[in-house]
Amino acid sequence: MCSETTTPDYKDTLNLPKTDFPMRAGLPNREPGWLDRWARIGIYDRLREKGKAEARPPFVLHDGPPYANGHLHIGHALNKTIKDIITRSHQMMGFDARYVPGWDCHGLPIEWKIEEQYRARGRNKDDVPVVDFRQECRAFAEEWVGIQREEFKRLGVYGNWDDPYLTMNFHAEAVIAEEFMKFLMNGTLYQGSKPVMWSPVEKTALAEAEIEYHDHKSHTIWVPFRVVSGAGGDLAAARVVIWTTTPWTIPSNKAVAYNPKIAYGLYEITGTPEESWVSVGDRYLLADALAGDTLTKARLEAGQWTRLRDVSAGELAELTLAHPFAGLEGANGFWDYDVPMIDGDHVTDDAGTGFVHTAPSHGADDYECFVRRNWIDRMTHNVGEESEFLPHVPFFAGLQVFDQKGKEGKANTAVIDKLVEAGGIIARGRITHSYPHSWRSKAPVIFRNTPQWFAAVDRKLDDGMGTYGDTIRERALTSIDKLVKWTPPSGRNRLYSMIEHRPDWVLSRQRAWGVPLTCFTKKGALPTDPDFLLKNAEVNARISAAFEEKGADVWYEDGFKDRVLGNVVNPDDYEQVFDVLDVWFDSGSTHAFVLRDREDGTPDGIADVYLEGTDQHRGWFHSSLLQACGTRGRAPYRNVVTHGFTLDEKGMKMSKSLGNTILPEQIVKQYGADILRLWVAQTDYTADQRIGPEILKGVADSYRRLRNTMRFMLGSLSDFTEADRVEYAEMPELERWVLHRLSEIDQEVRSGYERFDFSGVWQVVFNFATVDLSAFYFDIRKDALYCDGDTARRRAARTVLDILFHRLTTWLAPILVFTMEEVWLERFPEEGSSVHLVDFPKTPESWLDGGLAAKWAGIRKVRRVVTAALEVQRRDKVIGASLEAAPVVHVEDEAVLEALKTVAFDDLCITSQITLTGDPVPMEAFRLAGEIEGVGVVFEKAEGEKCGRCWKILPDVGSHAHPGVCARCDAALG
Repeated sequence: MCSETTTPDYKDTLNLPKTDFPMRAGLPNREPGWLDRWARIGIYDRLREKGKAEARPPFVLHDGPPYANGHLHIGHALNKTIKDIITRSHQMMGFDARYVPGWDCHGLPIEWKIEEQYRARGRNKDDVPVVDFRQECRAFAEEWVGIQREEFKRLGVYGNWDDPYLTMNFHAEAVIAEEFMKFLMNGTLYQGSKPVMWSPVEKTALAEAEIEYHDHKSHTIWVPFRVVSGAGGDLAAARVVIWTTTPWTIPSNKAVAYNPKIAYGLYEITGTPEESWVSVGDRYLLADALAGDTLTKARLEAGQWTRLRDVSAGELAELTLAHPFAGLEGANGFWDYDVPMIDGDHVTDDAGTGFVHTAPSHGADDYECFVRRNWIDRMTHNVGEESEFLPHVPFFAGLQVFDQKGKEGKANTAVIDKLVEAGGIIARGRITHSYPHSWRSKAPVIFRNTPQWFAAVDRKLDDGMGTYGDTIRERALTSIDKLVKWTPPSGRNRLYSMIEHRPDWVLSRQRAWGVPLTCFTKKGALPTDPDFLLKNAEVNARISAAFEEKGADVWYEDGFKDRVLGNVVNPDDYEQVFDVLDVWFDSGSTHAFVLRDREDGTPDGIADVYLEGTDQHRGWFHSSLLQACGTRGRAPYRNVVTHGFTLDEKGMKMSKSLGNTILPEQIVKQYGADILRLWVAQTDYTADQRIGPEILKGVADSYRRLRNTMRFMLGSLSDFTEADRVEYAEMPELERWVLHRLSEIDQEVRSGYERFDFSGVWQVVFNFATVDLSAFYFDIRKDALYCDGDTARRRAARTVLDILFHRLTTWLAPILVFTMEEVWLERFPEEGSSVHLVDFPKTPESWLDGGLAAKWAGIRKVRRVVTAALEVQRRDKVIGASLEAAPVVHVEDEAVLEALKTVAFDDLCITSQITLTGDPVPMEAFRLAGEIEGVGVVFEKAEGEKCGRCWKILPDVGSHAHPGVCARCDAALG
């Protein structure tokens, strides 16, 4: 027997892994090279050619357009990466998955930037010709489209970057106008005067999607309205008290609302403090639930008032009140009108007084109350576009609610002072509450009555598209319920509720940069007149053709009205509308000029997926739904997927002021885009996500573990050829068990990608790669791969590794686009080769073997006990490696014991020898009590000499032709 010291060095005889694949990825430096390669070999175009050649079914994720007005933030990166994973995964599942990126180019965000530049240079926008101003907006948008395009591409997002869609392209502007003119022709469009959210800073109406809510400190006042008629006896001298947080709206009051379901009472003041705006004997009508709070706010103490009696809803309905400013000297009778009491379900007794001051020009509920009563003629027009009281309003003319910087003006305090002077206030205070602000200027907004253009959501449409309803609202609600799948499901409820209760759509904006409302109004006609709007197909066609040729700027050219109306109607009889469309109408129309009109659109003009953040339930999802329901009768999408917002590691919203923002560019420079993409895949994007340095370190660690798995496979497959392949029937059970697991994983991966569940896909693949493969299968088969000669076992193992390679690289390619390309090219470096040009391999159903899986589940349980027992011996320094052990394993379950005897259990446990027995587990045996019952391990050291090649300790070492080796290694050496 040869001693260890004289044993030759057999290292060079081993089949050690051979690969140039580095453990250190170097992604920040290497990823740009792969981007260049993909551009050179035309990956995206080749996939489109493949789709045509194979007649693949199309799959289109329609891109919700970001604004072209700044560098990308982490939310952009999350959004575009999710979209890219969806597109790539569906391509690899057999679809022709097209992706056309797009940009929103019109609207206030861009116009606001140009105005900022003007202000910095001391220029006045109103002194610049409108076409020149629009050209500056266009140039600004073009510049940022180019910047953002490169930033998106750097994230590994692929698509038709050479031909994206832009809402400012001439064809897009023409189609947007055409879609608007469909609303004109089908009777949906009307001009109305109603309160809309208005930005005094930006001087334009805003949609709900352009509003965000922030804390704001407001004045609060309690104002008594004197009863002037409709009551006798104890109510004749009473006053109805209202509470409001917008004192500036008091001059526009036209009614006081009550709720018949609320209990009201008549209260009399019996005592007052030294300083008070109430007097002994005053009588007030108040909701019982709020009377105490109201009178306490008036500085009264308990016992200084008494409740005289109930007041019924019938009595309230008969009352007529006087405006608090009625009869004031110098007002010239401006407020000398009756103020009726009206009932309204919006009135509650949660806060205030139980009565609501009603100014229909400055509140949505107030307006609706007047609409129901056909009192539109009672609307006021007291406040201008800069939130200033107009010249005809006594006392307050020129005073602003908010100034041009969004700060509080003098209007509120002036109104309060005048109320005090008139004896029209009993209490005042301040309150901090959630208040609407413009999402661009961050300044507070007001509700203001202005003439605007609206799309009627409840007007019956006779357009031949009534399959899903006769109105826009009906079609939208039916689409939500019957035509669209929602991920997560809560998205359905959110949008349904919004559509169910939304008012008519405000389409007009008083701005310059956008698609104009391409319509004409009859001079002298009223908005209610049948001929108020010119509805002429020939005129519409001329407008569309002009926009197609020159873009929307042509609308502003001198003589354009005469050119399009000439020979059809007398141009002098019509006014041209110069408001621009709500930018949400632009983006809501993209289905028409992208999905319908482009060759890489969809056959039916409907997208398979719309995906954006949860805020787009009131934004793009919402406007696209309304727009399409008005022009094509149904939703333009089949799936709507939403993601949450990105927070810092502490769960706080990111902001520059807090210094907790993380830019995509920073992550890419430090870690590489694949780490950012992996963060996206790991997170549950349907909820708010967290990101920060520690989280990214954890993502990078997971990446390194996976990279190690891929490196092992590459090294073991370095010289694998088809001649090495073994058929399934010839494989050992261990290999067939791996293929069974792989078949299970294949089903989960496909299902996960179909459901847009990337965190589920990543988790199942990562666990499979690191637990089933690296920690189990690879660990066991290293011995055979390194030490076996040309054996069936080694060939089977390498066949399985090849099968695993093709699946793991393709399964993960949609997520780790750069790394899986690197792995792929390590084996297939030919010019034109790419993992992104192949599909997920088909996995034979015959690989699924439930009986085998059950058997190996039992085997792995016993193995866990053995490895745990050996770890104790290693920890106690009894052994240095598991190959030094020859444990005795007691298994009480007879079926499991027989199963163990059919496999090389010593190889599975990576021991040199092992003894299996059904004898009862002795007291001294190691157990995993509470986890695995009926299994015990008694440690024994392996007997024999250590093989100089495979390091197993066996009795036969040294008894073969080659010195110091075991029989298996002797055969391998030949």
